[in-house]
Amino acid sequence: MSTWLDDAVFYEIYPQSFNDTNADGIGDLPGVIEKLDYVLELGCNALWLNPCFVSPFGDAGYDVADYCRVAPRYGTNDDLVRLFEEAHARGMHVLLDLVPGHTSIEHPWFKESCRAEGNEFSGRYVWTDDVWTPVGDVPGVNGVLRGIAERNGAVAVNFFAFQPALNYGFYRVTEPWQSAMDSPEALATRQAMKDVMAFWLERGCDGFRVDMAGSLVKDDPEQEGTIALWQDMRAFLDERYPDAVLISEWGEPDKTIRAGFHMDFLLQFGTSHYMDLFRCEHPWFSREGAGDASEFVATYRRNLELTDGRGLMCIPSGNHDMDRLRKYLDPEEMKLAFAFIMSMPGCPFVYAGDEIGMRHLDVTSVEGGYQRTGARSPIQWDASEKNFGFSDAPGDQLYIPQDAGDDAPTVTAEMADDASLWHEVQRLIALRRATPALGVSAAVEFVYCEKNAYPLVYLRTERGKGGQRVLCAINPADRPAEVPCDERAVRTLHSVGEAASLLDGVLSVPACSATFLELS
Repeated sequence: MSTWLDDAVFYEIYPQSFNDTNADGIGDLPGVIEKLDYVLELGCNALWLNPCFVSPFGDAGYDVADYCRVAPRYGTNDDLVRLFEEAHARGMHVLLDLVPGHTSIEHPWFKESCRAEGNEFSGRYVWTDDVWTPVGDVPGVNGVLRGIAERNGAVAVNFFAFQPALNYGFYRVTEPWQSAMDSPEALATRQAMKDVMAFWLERGCDGFRVDMAGSLVKDDPEQEGTIALWQDMRAFLDERYPDAVLISEWGEPDKTIRAGFHMDFLLQFGTSHYMDLFRCEHPWFSREGAGDASEFVATYRRNLELTDGRGLMCIPSGNHDMDRLRKYLDPEEMKLAFAFIMSMPGCPFVYAGDEIGMRHLDVTSVEGGYQRTGARSPIQWDASEKNFGFSDAPGDQLYIPQDAGDDAPTVTAEMADDASLWHEVQRLIALRRATPALGVSAAVEFVYCEKNAYPLVYLRTERGKGGQRVLCAINPADRPAEVPCDERAVRTLHSVGEAASLLDGVLSVPACSATFLELS
């Protein structure tokens, strides 16, 4: 593992909504550079930057038209290189968002692949051999585009209709038009993506968060083909860029760790039960105390078993694809959610704006965001009349409208209030960094988690003989709880709300609290 990950707390920046320095209503890379010290003051020392490359922006940049050129609305390649340099000068690291599964229909590769005459890009995408060929339910193919090219064929799409699937081959070849994983065209696609990674790693990028990482090889029911593909990618990186970090959007750590990724993400979809904690009708972290964390814990335990204790899962406060955490939890409840996020294994991720409790907005879809658009509104930096300090553009020209509420949270107000959510997040990050037992790879053991019950108690243990042990007790419910616990506390490291106590084999956890106890 790259050693800097041992100390990393990530901050996800959606560049178009972060900080606008040229008054066009859209955030840009110079704006990110301008706010690096803010991110560092919060305590985050690593960035995940959402796609900032040339794109028609039908899917907010996840429809890439040139992997190796920054979109002019964000700046230039030189600006991105300067961001790497400025981050490194502050001891920070930057992951770019790699979208290897599909491109935009505007990508030159795709335009060439549409030609009737064969060329080096004819096999770059998943094409059928005839425009009338039925595709049916081919696993991994989420529909096709027909009638858009002079070429006789239909092209598979990954998500939106304008996102044609790149061809990494089929694990099981069942039709004449399907390529094997080791076919020249599938291997050429793989090499092209290695070239993209090399391009940015040479310029100072520290690695990639990989979009839809488990989707590359088609008809791959156990994903063994995709695992093998990423093992090859990792071998390439280990040879040329051994410090390059890969974090996957996959949600199955038993596969991703084997595939060569450093960590996997807990996702808003899939089997993790992450949403049970934060985003459902009765979130476990709500003070109403009607939630259930047991399925989440059972799944987490299973992932630990499947990976021999290495099931490193990044737990985000949210991301650009989820409703804002504030939609379900108020700032006081969010403090307890962050206490959990900052005390679990793997690298925590803070979605920009969550640290001040930005709200999820009811706004019209922008650039393919649909309901996700409400989580992508520009950051509210201060109380200035001009767009909360985000941009000097006229308000009606902003990329997405901002929170119109009189009580809209702002960074400056949160930073001025020592009791704010912002300061609690800062304190929790500092606690994590100062406490070896709360680190990335320290062991975790769930001591108490019962169905539909509170609190959640887990033990973090620093690896190695005589390693530090910290008991984490979190009770979001508005009622106190007691559980048996045969341990002895040395001191309270930190608490959110009233501190829990551990006396005579009983752990007493006050209502609406989180406590970190160092054990003997």
